[in-house]
Amino acid sequence: MAEMAWDAAADPEQACPIAPVVDIVFSRWTTPILWTLHQDGRQRFVELQRRIATITPKVLTQRLRQLERDGLVVRTYHPEVPPRVEYEISDLGRSLAPLFAHLAEWASENLGKVDQARDAYDGAR
Repeated sequence: MAEMAWDAAADPEQACPIAPVVDIVFSRWTTPILWTLHQDGRQRFVELQRRIATITPKVLTQRLRQLERDGLVVRTYHPEVPPRVEYEISDLGRSLAPLFAHLAEWASENLGKVDQARDAYDGAR
């Protein structure tokens, strides 16, 4: 990983160059939506809702709109009777796949260690 120069006098908003990415990609529900669309392909709203069982329809609608606005999801409207709307991950969203793969690998290797550290911390209190 390339070294990053940290400028103490930098604008706080710019102090961490990945902060905007974290805000976009890792806000609540964004990751499960993108993960599902990447893994399972194009989905109708109800299919997505079934796969992410704990999300409410209102929140799913809000997140899908934001992801569409950010260019990470493509919404396709089919003027049929009844109308059909499908969502799929965009090329821009798909470009996050290596990041997600790396995070999944990190999780597999390290979440047990995080649990151990939490247990040790909580036990010491």
